[in-house]
Amino acid sequence: MKSSSSSYTLPAKRGWRGLVVAVLGLVILSMLVPLVFLLGLHNGFHSPGDLIKDQSLDSADQSAHVDDLMRILGPSLSKDVIGDFFNEADNETVARGAMQVIAEPKKGLPAHPVIVLRPLHDTNIIRVDSSVEVTEYVKGVIDDTSEKSCQLEFGSYCLWREENKEEMKDSIVKKLKDQLFVARAYYPSIAKLAAHDKLSRELKQNIQEFERILSETTADADLPPQIKKKLQKMGAAIAKAKSFPVDCNYVDKKLRQILDLTEDEAHFHMKQSAFLYQLAVQTMPKSLHCLSMRLTLEYFRSPSLHQDLLLAEKYFNPELHHYVIFSKNILASSVVINSTVMNAKETGNQVFHVLTDAHNYFAMKLWFFRYTYKEATIHVLNVEDLNVDYHDKSTLLRLSLPEEFIISFRGVSKSPVTRLRTEYISVFGHLHFLLPEIFPSLKKVVVFDDDVVVQQDLSPLWSLDMEGKVNGAVQFCAARLGQLKSYLGENSIDRNSCAWMSGLNIVDLVRWRELNLTGTYQRLLQEQLNMREASLRDVALRASMVVFQDMIYALDGTWALSGLGHDHRIDAQAVKRAAVLHYNGNMKPWLELGIPKYKGHWKKFLNLGDQFMSECNVNP
Repeated sequence: MKSSSSSYTLPAKRGWRGLVVAVLGLVILSMLVPLVFLLGLHNGFHSPGDLIKDQSLDSADQSAHVDDLMRILGPSLSKDVIGDFFNEADNETVARGAMQVIAEPKKGLPAHPVIVLRPLHDTNIIRVDSSVEVTEYVKGVIDDTSEKSCQLEFGSYCLWREENKEEMKDSIVKKLKDQLFVARAYYPSIAKLAAHDKLSRELKQNIQEFERILSETTADADLPPQIKKKLQKMGAAIAKAKSFPVDCNYVDKKLRQILDLTEDEAHFHMKQSAFLYQLAVQTMPKSLHCLSMRLTLEYFRSPSLHQDLLLAEKYFNPELHHYVIFSKNILASSVVINSTVMNAKETGNQVFHVLTDAHNYFAMKLWFFRYTYKEATIHVLNVEDLNVDYHDKSTLLRLSLPEEFIISFRGVSKSPVTRLRTEYISVFGHLHFLLPEIFPSLKKVVVFDDDVVVQQDLSPLWSLDMEGKVNGAVQFCAARLGQLKSYLGENSIDRNSCAWMSGLNIVDLVRWRELNLTGTYQRLLQEQLNMREASLRDVALRASMVVFQDMIYALDGTWALSGLGHDHRIDAQAVKRAAVLHYNGNMKPWLELGIPKYKGHWKKFLNLGDQFMSECNVNP
């Protein structure tokens, strides 16, 4: 029985093993054949876009890294809100079109929209109740045009790119790349035609020659001689390839593949450029950081800087003209003070209070000790040493600068491509609302942002009758509180009240104390934080606008002209007439990205001969 069992089991085992080997062979072949086809090995030449594919994989990893960095540097708002203000028939608001409000830090740039509004006539309206927050932004909901998509994704970088667009250079290199793409698309089909080996070899040689040239140069000036003849030769070969019957579907597929890969690469580079732009506008230039460090070091090397008691008395004299500047930038605050005193009829009654943080306090002290500004008095304050009553002082001191917000308007137009108009609104930061406590003996102060330049005498501001108002400011009536209603989260606001701008403000501290606006602000701030998942910076616009509702004294528009930090199209005569120029926006005059034609108004008030500026190579 044993032998009989063995004689039947052995053949069965052999047959089973053979079947396994056959199945494994089929599986391996089924995997190898598509792989060989995809890699272009069937014709002995690289498939079009193989190199680009490898690059695109690297770009994907880099893109993810850039995304992470942009999220870190982006605005602090964590939610996107899509809403529709125009639930009532309001012809005025409809005529003004929709707007998108984007919160961003003072020196920064926005990354994603926070509020998106659309006019009623639009066909793709998303109607969401203003109290509802949508946590996920729906792409393409505003418009599918490239320019709008760019602004939604990359923020004000796209505005800068549009204004600084240059004529395309290196056109021959571009033509080389175009011909190389087309030749790569046609080559595999021509290589299959046995009767056209000569054309196949010619195409392959031209492709290899073009790849070699493009690997060695990226500019027309570096191209080898006889390049035009090479272009003509490639063009003739491509023309011959097009004249033969080829698999059009294959060529179409290859060209589309190249197009998709090129678009992905272009999108990656745009994202990277937007990140670098954002990094440039949010970080302090190395030269300015050097200046602050050198001045701080020199402060501790110098003998004790004694303060004149007579000057100390001026700090609290309510009969003098007091100006307040919130700044961490030595050059910026110096330009504000220098431009003010240079255009003032009388400087002996001027006192400038510069509020800064501990990192820049000693550098500021030494700078303003070394320089005199006619007869004006300079008082440098460290906000961390302030003796004020506030529920969270540590948080407050990190937010000493004014806050900037972006509003993008889209006008109502029948044109399929409607351009967005972007404006920057700057409002008081949290430290501004402690002015009555910081200066308890003062009656009035003029508050400056540090990105302003004064061009005229400001003494008439002190004789203004503010009619019981608290804050004298230039209004921004292109944005009314009614249009910002869902963002402000208030049902009691006056729909027709205009937004207002910081930069130049005359503040009646006596009236402020009577109305206890500081207490009102703190109450609104706490309510906003309880109602929303937001940070202190997020609610700055809401609280600032609501607190000063009906308390704004409208200054004439010639007192302050805004937009010099983002608008290239400001009229030269308007710049000349304005008493104060406000460089609100990302392109500050001390940055390399600053708008060149406006920089001269700022640079002429710099102390360019300073030793430390020279050592740190400070040349804005």
